[in-house]
Amino acid sequence: MTKTVTHIQTAKDTGDRLQVKSPSPVETGSKTIDLQINPDQTFQTILGFGGAFTEATAHSLSLMSKEKRDEIIHRYFHPEEGLGYQFGRTHINSCDFSLGNYTYVEDGDTELESFSIDREKELVIPLIKDAEKVAGQSLKIVSSPWSPPPWMKSNQEMNHGGKLLDEYQPVWAEYYLKYIDAMEAEGIPVWGITIQNEPEAKQVWDSCLYTAEEERDFIKNHLGPLLHTRGKSDLKVIIWDHNRDVVYERAKTVLSDPEASKYVWGTGLHWYVSEEFDNLSKVHNEFPDKHLIFTEGCIEGGVQLGAWHTGERYARNILGDLNNYLEAWIDWNLVLNEEGGPNHVGNYCDAPVIVDTKKDEIHYNSSFYYIGHFSKYIKPGAVRISCTAGSDEIQSAAFLNPSGEIVIVMMNEGEEHLSVQSDVDGQKTTIEMPAHSISTVLVGE
Repeated sequence: MTKTVTHIQTAKDTGDRLQVKSPSPVETGSKTIDLQINPDQTFQTILGFGGAFTEATAHSLSLMSKEKRDEIIHRYFHPEEGLGYQFGRTHINSCDFSLGNYTYVEDGDTELESFSIDREKELVIPLIKDAEKVAGQSLKIVSSPWSPPPWMKSNQEMNHGGKLLDEYQPVWAEYYLKYIDAMEAEGIPVWGITIQNEPEAKQVWDSCLYTAEEERDFIKNHLGPLLHTRGKSDLKVIIWDHNRDVVYERAKTVLSDPEASKYVWGTGLHWYVSEEFDNLSKVHNEFPDKHLIFTEGCIEGGVQLGAWHTGERYARNILGDLNNYLEAWIDWNLVLNEEGGPNHVGNYCDAPVIVDTKKDEIHYNSSFYYIGHFSKYIKPGAVRISCTAGSDEIQSAAFLNPSGEIVIVMMNEGEEHLSVQSDVDGQKTTIEMPAHSISTVLVGE
């Protein structure tokens, strides 16, 4: 039986942005590359894609007209017409992409009687609720702390690293529960939590340092038992939440300890510093019952409107991680303003969507479309299947959706036009890939 083939492409120096193309060849590249797909060889199940609901994102959107704000939410979260995001990330207390340092309690309140997330009710929670309306479902929210309150820390401030003081470990564990309960009371269940954002980074913004052993012992002795006592054992506890370079070493220290490991769902990672994707496979191969999730990545150094390499970096990293057992992928800021902020220490970055809050204009960067080649078509519950390219000039991955549809994503980062011939169950299809392009191919009955 002949299968239906749909080809969607985004290409530099063209108007093609998630453009449905004719599957038949229009021109022949100077080189033909074979792509072999084997649906019978399966790997991990995909949970979904998403981005972070930072205060900076919510604030930037609040300065836009209702029409433009609604457009952006629709284009990210609508299941058919948008990127189909199912995940979100929130910060517990402030992060650098907040309007300033803040916590949820008064200084020295060890009973946490003053605990309140009223600040999140102003901008962040309304944005999440609006996104969920467009998505037509609850989002899977992963929440991460950047820093405990200053009085719980060795350096007595939220910024510049410091450590959680031993005597406040039980209070800090209770703090997570307070946040989870407060979010649930607002109608937003928390799906997962990370122990600490970037626990090896002493930043000029909100940060707190943990060794792998300290993270292990906090989970084992405080947070894990508390979650189970309070009936929150289904919450996904995620360790590390930092770069790939030492993800194996960090994960091994925690997951090799049975008393800590029993509370841990999986390992979170960021893309800064390293593209050593095979480190994820090392974690998976040693701890196959645990999960891998990408919790943050962005383009640093401010806004780069119109840049193409930014989108390619996203796709290269998503492909590299998915081919090494990653199950879910969460971008950093969904939206930033014309400066690449607001950021309370001037750590300006790029985002897939940049808004000019002075002119009420939206800019969709190449990264927005490159992410869409994955998030729009790889459905939750999809299984990665074997995908082998005849040349490393094409980066690729393939998936089997729950519907039975096969999804192939491939990228040409080079300067040469290529022809890619895919073979799915004996049916060959030629896909033309211009220089600096990404394609998603859907193969259905």
